[in-house]
Amino acid sequence: MELNLFEKAGDYEWVIPRQGAMRVPAVIYASEALVRDMDRKVYEQAVNVAALPGIVKASYAMPDAHWGYGFPIGGVAAFDPDAGGVVSAGGVGFDISCGVRCLHTGLARADIEQVQAPLAHELSRAIPAGVGSTGEIRLGEKEMDAMLAGGAAWAVQRGWGEAADLERIEEHGQMKHAKPGNVSAQAKKRQRDEMGTLGSGNHYLEIQEVTSVFDADIAAAYGLAQGDIVVMIHCGSRGLGHQIGTEYLKRMAVSAAQHGIALPDRELACAPISSDVGQEYLGAMRAAINCALANRQILTHLVREVFRRMRPEARLPLLYDVSHNTCKVEEHRADGGVRKLYVHRKGATRAFGPGHPDLPVAFRDAGQPVLIGGSMGTGSYVLAGTKESEALAFSSACHGAGRAMSRHQALKNWQGRQVVNELAARGILIKSPSMRGVAEEAPGAYKDVAAVVDAADAAGLARKVARVEPLVCIKG
Repeated sequence: MELNLFEKAGDYEWVIPRQGAMRVPAVIYASEALVRDMDRKVYEQAVNVAALPGIVKASYAMPDAHWGYGFPIGGVAAFDPDAGGVVSAGGVGFDISCGVRCLHTGLARADIEQVQAPLAHELSRAIPAGVGSTGEIRLGEKEMDAMLAGGAAWAVQRGWGEAADLERIEEHGQMKHAKPGNVSAQAKKRQRDEMGTLGSGNHYLEIQEVTSVFDADIAAAYGLAQGDIVVMIHCGSRGLGHQIGTEYLKRMAVSAAQHGIALPDRELACAPISSDVGQEYLGAMRAAINCALANRQILTHLVREVFRRMRPEARLPLLYDVSHNTCKVEEHRADGGVRKLYVHRKGATRAFGPGHPDLPVAFRDAGQPVLIGGSMGTGSYVLAGTKESEALAFSSACHGAGRAMSRHQALKNWQGRQVVNELAARGILIKSPSMRGVAEEAPGAYKDVAAVVDAADAAGLARKVARVEPLVCIKG
């Protein structure tokens, strides 16, 4: 992307001034190299988001930003309900509450290497993965609604996990004000057999080693040290979330016209927060958040069972679980005062800084853990939210490496078996039911996650704490 499109406000802050229909500026946080490599579509989408009614301060894009549906992936925007603000299904995404959770194990690399191949095999058997994957759980109508209202708390109540887990999950594992009745029968049908499954695309379950520690004090607060083995789980609300997004985007396209909202892009279909459609979507979206939280909780239970058989000495307490692809009501300082805003994060992670009242007591001084997923052949990161991030982008940070090329292009460049063999030669075992899926997710199809994380750190969005690298990866 051409740098002359921006006003440079800092080494890692690139501003698009108000122009045309824009109500606020747009800001991209990234290094010069990352901005140059971004598709021009990121610029166009950030500008379009800045034209939506009731937007506050600016339209933001994170260092991993790339083209998405409506909003760029890596997009952040907050809307004021008292100023005609809107809610946009495209600003949340189809995989509602896709997110990452990280588990301690208490093990070291040598403990894993002794059982690496059989452990990978058992995890691949226990964790259903891939397009249309189903698990052993079957939810009837009443249990479906209970899950959509209860989230991870529902799962724990039914024996999938521990009460202590809930303290380490956003919203304590249960998104309030969810409305299962706003979720269609078709969405519920798609999810009936999918609880406790990983799905496809960029979703994964990885056993990882902490290979670098950048901030020893925060790492200690998080219980991380170099050489530790952790488990990361990346997945979301599966078919239910996708169905909700599809249905409400259609309704919002109609609603926008009815409310006289001129859409700069049909993919930015939205509805006033106070409208019937807006409120119904929020209720359904919150139910989908609970679905994702419950799903990751069940997966955690399944992982613990495998480790209990393979490495009985392992303990797998939860470090943290953080979602991206959400819209949440949060208090933020804007226009001279503190206001309740509807913060859309699409492919972006909440990153509350030290002292925030919503953080677990154990992290109150360190800031919120921010979990950044990499590709299966590189590394992932643990970061910490900063106080500065509040003023920069409503306490938001990047969520991953971000794609550097489309899945279609990746298939032209790699074959799945080739990727599996190359990673095996490096000591990384890949288990997947789809070699096509592995090719689509080849490490080279993604941006350099280290460059993305360095930019987030340098911009002040979040602070680097630790890098982890995969030993085993279960892919859809």
